[in-house]
Amino acid sequence: MLSKNTLKYLNALHLKKYRQQHGAFLVEGQKSVLELLAAHFDIELLVVSELFYKENKPVLDKQPFRLEIATPAELARAGTLQTNDAALAVVRTKPNDFLCADANEYVLVLDDVRDPGNLGTIIRIADWYGITKIICSDSTTDWYNPKVVAASKGSFLRVRGYYCDLPVYLEQQRAQPIYGTFMKGQDIHQVAFGGGGYVVMGNESNGIGQAVEKLINNKITIPRFGGAESLNVAIAAAIVCDNLRRMGGVSSKKHEAENE
Repeated sequence: MLSKNTLKYLNALHLKKYRQQHGAFLVEGQKSVLELLAAHFDIELLVVSELFYKENKPVLDKQPFRLEIATPAELARAGTLQTNDAALAVVRTKPNDFLCADANEYVLVLDDVRDPGNLGTIIRIADWYGITKIICSDSTTDWYNPKVVAASKGSFLRVRGYYCDLPVYLEQQRAQPIYGTFMKGQDIHQVAFGGGGYVVMGNESNGIGQAVEKLINNKITIPRFGGAESLNVAIAAAIVCDNLRRMGGVSSKKHEAENE
């Protein structure tokens, strides 16, 4: 049975203020927790159902972290998911280490993306297409928001994020191509991607901000054939990543090694 203090701590981590204060975040659900156990993250506490413990006892008994058994009702009260009868972990956040594009590498850049579901989906899309770095403006939603972690479906374990003053950051990266998605620009299907660089995606309602737009040297657009006013930013990111991959613009060492 979870103590009142433990339950209070877990509930506090639903909020960004306390995630930052404690340097910790939540990972919820059987699949995500099992992936977490094999990743390079420091686990502070694991709360599991009796069934989850019995099914994974050989692995769990070898772990150095604190482990508590809880009822499904306690797991529901402690977490943010509507249904979670398996496991919940408290994990230490990673430091906000500087990231940039290496040679022949493309990196996604998010300017003021506010919706946690969109960020989580973009992380998942990046992982699918072999992109391992995402640069975020300081105003982009928190990487460790429970909704971001849930929407990423475990991809947050493989994709790294870096938060910064985006105009200052991009000013320092102008030696490389900086692409940005706009309603008016070069048709993405005609863009000769290759050689690495940055691809900027903008805010859900307002697109890329003026301060960032000034630093973009390649404006691209996804051509519209119907009457929709705009595309969801995560859907747009998927289309961009697919075009990068098809044009040979994304280097995937793992993919290359598998095909040698």
